[in-house]
Amino acid sequence: MISDKIQQELENLTRAERQLAHSILDNYPASGLGPLSALAKSAKVSVPTVARMVQKLGFKGYPEFQAELREELKAKVKNPIAKHDTWAEGAPSEHMLNQFTDAVIDNIRLTLGQIEPRLFDEACALVAASNTHLYVVGGRITHTLAEYLFLHLQTIRPKITHIQSTSNAWPHYLLDVQKGDVFVIFDMRRYENNTLKLAEIAHAKGAKIVLFTDQWRSPIDALADITFSNRIEVPSAWDSAATTLLLIETMISAIQNLSWNETKDRMEELEELFDRTKLFRKFN
Repeated sequence: MISDKIQQELENLTRAERQLAHSILDNYPASGLGPLSALAKSAKVSVPTVARMVQKLGFKGYPEFQAELREELKAKVKNPIAKHDTWAEGAPSEHMLNQFTDAVIDNIRLTLGQIEPRLFDEACALVAASNTHLYVVGGRITHTLAEYLFLHLQTIRPKITHIQSTSNAWPHYLLDVQKGDVFVIFDMRRYENNTLKLAEIAHAKGAKIVLFTDQWRSPIDALADITFSNRIEVPSAWDSAATTLLLIETMISAIQNLSWNETKDRMEELEELFDRTKLFRKFN
């Protein structure tokens, strides 16, 4: 993806090229779909600066750069039926087990290759901070990932709320949001307007946002303090959650270790409650 190439090249760019790069990323990919002169004007750089940076990214010229952007835009808005048709046309003959697993492994490798350990640690520290309230939000499909994270973090730390972003009641949750509170938001392609509006209000109230999104990046990326772009494409009509789940489980483990003494006390108390309610069978 062009956005990945830009991120990788940032340190090698001149000041003007970095200004251009950030301008492109701020409204990606639409920012690069107009004329070259319009992009230069919006970024407040010269036309030669645009041409030079495009070549640094590995393109022969601006038309080739735009052609790849348009392909990314098409992929970004695909619905499940269109995605399945695209995959089926070129499906290899190997068994689906191997085919799907290879795709997931590639997704994991590419995703982890772009994550800075320092940013991951910062995100874990934000999510672990029990002096602030934590809100976890998912969408129509990703609410399952949000709930998975919520159930584990509920054991690890206090002051946590799972907001059902598709519910008409979600504005009520924002009444008590304070500056410095943390939102973990899941928003994958076919990005949901409801989730964006929630993020905008939370951001306006001074909350920090940790975003889990895909390689094309949700519009919420512009508001997020930390974004994790997950590769999600697999040979299926649906996107894969495997890479995102890997990051979630790694985050849970890291946060648990950050506050193990408090976590251990909470887990022991929870086990006592389970025993009293006889939720689980005992084999003594």
